[in-house]
Order: sequence, then C-alpha cells, then structure tokens
Amino acid sequence: MTMANLFIITAASGAGKTSLIKALLANDPQLKLSISHTTRKPRPSEIDGVDYHFVDDATFISMLGEAQFLESALVHEARYGTSQAGVDQQLAAGFDVILEIDWQGAAQVRRLYPQAISIFILPPSIETLEQRLNGRGQDAAEVIAKRVAAARSEMAHVGEFDYVTINDNFDVALQDIAAIFRAERLVGSIQMQRHAGLIKTLT
Repeated sequence: MTMANLFIITAASGAGKTSLIKALLANDPQLKLSISHTTRKPRPSEIDGVDYHFVDDATFISMLGEAQFLESALVHEARYGTSQAGVDQQLAAGFDVILEIDWQGAAQVRRLYPQAISIFILPPSIETLEQRLNGRGQDAAEVIAKRVAAARSEMAHVGEFDYVTINDNFDVALQDIAAIFRAERLVGSIQMQRHAGLIKTLT
C-alpha cells in the first residue's frame, strides 16, 4: 500500500482552482501536480510542459488508443487527459499528487483509484464567476457565456465529491484545502505504516 495520497481538485472555470493549486504547491514540497495533456491552444501566460502538455488532436487520439490516460474528457471543445504512468511514478516516489480535472475525469479516476480524495471548489455566486472570467480578458463574450453555462452543469456534480470549499476568500479557501491534505496524511492506517518503527518501540 502506498503512503502517498491522490487528490482530485475540481471546479468550474473561474472558481479560482488554478491559483489555489499554485499556492498549495508553493507551500508544500510533498505535493506534485499531474500535468495534463490537452489539445487546446495555450493561453499567453502558459508554458508547455509546465501548465499543460500541449499536443495536437492526432497525438492525443493516438495516446488514447494506447490506453496511456488515467482519465480523459472533452471540455469546451478541447481534449484533456492525465498520464497514468506519470501519476503512478509520482505516487511510487512518495509524493502526494494533485489531479486538476473536471467532474467527468474525477468519476473515471475514482473507479480506478477508489481511495482518491476529491475536493470541489465553488465560487460564492454565478455573478462572481462571470466577473472573474471577464477579468481574465482572454475570451470573447460568447466563449464566456458558454463557460458560465458549462459551469452550472459542472457544479451540479458537487455532491459526488468528498470535500467542498467556497472560494469567497482566497486565503480561507487555501487554508481549507491545506487542512484536508493534513488530515488525510494523519489517517491511522497510513501513520501506522509510515511510523511502524516508532510504534513498535512504543507498544
């Protein structure tokens, strides 16, 4: 049994998921982010191999046919997938791994890794979500309208997740997720394995 945890973090576009994950990674050297493959075009600030592995449709479909993905989904007319080998390597090395994926991918992962811990991040309101999407200045109005509609559909699946936090205050939401990570690392069966030597001397 691995002592590492697999964390699924899901949110509608604009809920602040990516910013929260970046802050979590900066504060916790035990965490690794699984970098997804995608067929969508990079945003101006994104770097290939850091934010995503950007691939063309043919490459993605080839990888899909070779069963290289732990999960995959079509989101906003682009394909996304998580490399199973990449995740397994990080878990085997003892790192806790974050999967930043949508509800469809989360459902697929839970079937293969039922021990995965899932977290859903909600915005405080639809109006706030729209403001955040508009504030990016990266998408046209019709694209934002589609994302808001997709967000409602995504958030309808919030009940499928183990934990839920509302990103009304960034620091509070960050503390919420960090507390979940800490609690899961203190689960008795994991601690028994991690500190077997100490427990043997104490009992």
